[in-house]
Amino acid sequence: MATQTPVHAVLDQTSTTPPRRLVLEVLHDWIATVDHKKIGLMYIGYALIFLVVAGLEAILIRIQLAVPNNHFVSPQTFNRLFTMHGTTMVFFVGMPILFGFGNYLIPLMIGARDMAFPRLNAFSFWISAFGGTLLYFSYLGGDGLYGAGSAPDVGWWAYAPLTAHAFSPGHSTDYWTLAVLLSGIGTIGTALNIVATILCMRCPGMKLGRMPLFAWLYLVMSMLVFVTVSPLTAAQIMLMLDRYLGSHFFDTQAGGSAVLWMHFFWIFGHPEVYVLILPAFAYANEIIPVFSRKAIFGYPAMVAASVGIGFISLSVWAHHMFTVGMGAGANAFFTLATMVIGVPTGIKIFNWLATIWGGKVHFTVAMMFAVGFLFQFLIAGLTGIMLSAAPLDWQLGNSYFVVAHFHFVLVGAILFMLFSAFYYWFPKMTGRMLSERIGKWHFWIFLIGFHLTFDLMHIPGLLGMPRRIYTYEADRGWAMWNMLISSGGFIQAIGTLLFVYNMIWSYFKGAVAGADPWDAWTLEWSTTSPPPDYNFAKIPTVESRRPLWDLKHPEDPDSNYE
Repeated sequence: MATQTPVHAVLDQTSTTPPRRLVLEVLHDWIATVDHKKIGLMYIGYALIFLVVAGLEAILIRIQLAVPNNHFVSPQTFNRLFTMHGTTMVFFVGMPILFGFGNYLIPLMIGARDMAFPRLNAFSFWISAFGGTLLYFSYLGGDGLYGAGSAPDVGWWAYAPLTAHAFSPGHSTDYWTLAVLLSGIGTIGTALNIVATILCMRCPGMKLGRMPLFAWLYLVMSMLVFVTVSPLTAAQIMLMLDRYLGSHFFDTQAGGSAVLWMHFFWIFGHPEVYVLILPAFAYANEIIPVFSRKAIFGYPAMVAASVGIGFISLSVWAHHMFTVGMGAGANAFFTLATMVIGVPTGIKIFNWLATIWGGKVHFTVAMMFAVGFLFQFLIAGLTGIMLSAAPLDWQLGNSYFVVAHFHFVLVGAILFMLFSAFYYWFPKMTGRMLSERIGKWHFWIFLIGFHLTFDLMHIPGLLGMPRRIYTYEADRGWAMWNMLISSGGFIQAIGTLLFVYNMIWSYFKGAVAGADPWDAWTLEWSTTSPPPDYNFAKIPTVESRRPLWDLKHPEDPDSNYE
């Protein structure tokens, strides 16, 4: 039975340098591991590889659209590119990298030695990794509509009837279906593990009301995964039955419904946005207070807003379907629900601003990305409220305005907070500091490229440029805007390359981090950097939401005020 000790005793741990081992030994350790930290790092590394791949696909798309009547890639290749880019970014970058941070940090933050189900954790990672590999094997094995090897070309949402055999012969769509199905199995397994770990493995003294907001956000996110990934999994099975066993769920000519697929997909697809953004909120909840030198403003309100977002997000999916003719009643309901979800989201923004207000702000690179996230997420929310109005959405629903909106969420909010999280927790994971000098170059270059691309992308959308088009005529008034948008994409690529260089250089030559380089307050900073296999030699006991503050300031502990 593990003994218990106050948190300050954990700081006395020291790490030892293991002897050099053969490459095959190291490889075996990583492949066979059930250590949550190694699995978390594998999730992150796997996602970063696919981030590079999806980024290259985006660059090819932007080269094709940079000038009118361009033929840089064929129409068939263009369809494959935007299908693979969207599928990769959502299922094989966004989900794995967020689960990677959760895997690594949640046991450390709640004072546990591992996840609740270590073998399930390893299984979930490998099944998800196999799904991503299977998706890209389609380039070799997915004989498609045009006779050659083909990746999926039906869009990342795979609307019926594009997925029917008549329009998607061969196996390219089957690779997409199986890859997403496997990803869903791994996702549900990891979500189950996170819920069990948070609810059952907190250290002594850590009541739900003392739990880091990071853990609260991941708890809500994992609950959402149960509800939203299951309909998507069911839809994939129904699609396979349609394609191979003669059922007609989505075959309109045989009494099925193409709109049924849209409901199944978007009841996953829009809550999925919150599945991705809630972990970004989690990072902001930890990073902004530390670099503002203030406790988070309104902890109970932040918890309530997080839970509220989880519930309301399940009632907004059909705002993606205003143009299919659902009727005035349905349109009104989903318009109202989409606007209402802005209330708990607004509470979070005000609480982050209140945390910064009056604080002694340290503009490290992590904090700079967090501040960028606040501004850009606000813009994304405002354009989302615009699109929640059914008449306006009717005009803009399939235009580049929508593409700009959701990239403000996915890149301007989620990716910016991921960069912030890397700069904040990289020292804990590696024992080395990322270069602040290179990081500031990374921030400003990426920020300029982002706004050049996605601010301006709203304009061709307002001018009527449809999304998912291969090329366009020169007289439409879109040419200058598309050239600028594509230029911004290349600037973002330069910023990303700087980030990759920073990680590689810092891993080998960065300054030694120490256990707590940021003077932070949560339990992961009480152990060595990187942590030992067992996390804590003795299980800590906490008495407040900021246990390390209590240790460092025994004359004024938080427990006096909670």
